[in-house]
Amino acid sequence: MTLRAVLWDMDGTLVDTEPVWARVQMDLLASLGAQWTLEDCISLVGSDLSDALVAWMSRIPEGAITAEQLAERMFGQVLESLKQEIEFRPGALELLQACVKEDVPCALVSASYRVMIDAVLGHLPDDLFTVIVAGDEVEHGKPHPEPYLTAAKALGVDPADCVVIEDSPGGTAAGTAAGAFVVAVPQWVTIPEAPRRLIVKSLEPLTPEALRDLLR
Repeated sequence: MTLRAVLWDMDGTLVDTEPVWARVQMDLLASLGAQWTLEDCISLVGSDLSDALVAWMSRIPEGAITAEQLAERMFGQVLESLKQEIEFRPGALELLQACVKEDVPCALVSASYRVMIDAVLGHLPDDLFTVIVAGDEVEHGKPHPEPYLTAAKALGVDPADCVVIEDSPGGTAAGTAAGAFVVAVPQWVTIPEAPRRLIVKSLEPLTPEALRDLLR
């Protein structure tokens, strides 16, 4: 096997957006009369946004807000925060830029909707990603393999020749189900060991050559 592409998750892997999501969730849901804790936020890390919306609505008193209104307010507040400032996860941007420099195609495969991805990409140099797959552009979100299979197909590569970089159990499950080698860098939740999976504390030591070695 040869490394043909690196497929990146965004939230919690490339950029540290999870604290933004947690703050907005807890503040907004509390204002609507719901109890929502940091543990509840952690339980949704890596989830498809449509599934998160169902969970949020289940805690809100009936009639306080519609699902459509909640989605608009929740996503709008997160979007505004992302437009203002983002923080990269340690070593992530450096590894991404090194892969691009060595002509290893990279795809961004996120459960976030395209508008949120665009807000994050506004802080990045242009043309780092050859392909972008957003959560609102697939029928089945993570942990289903469709997002990663879609990215590999768009790049014209076999998923088995790809490395997926993820931070959540659902995301790593999606990468594994797609047939890729998964590098997991957990931040909020524990990720179990599995075949063709490397769990690391940080992306800082990794290089494109180290990713190639994983497939040899």
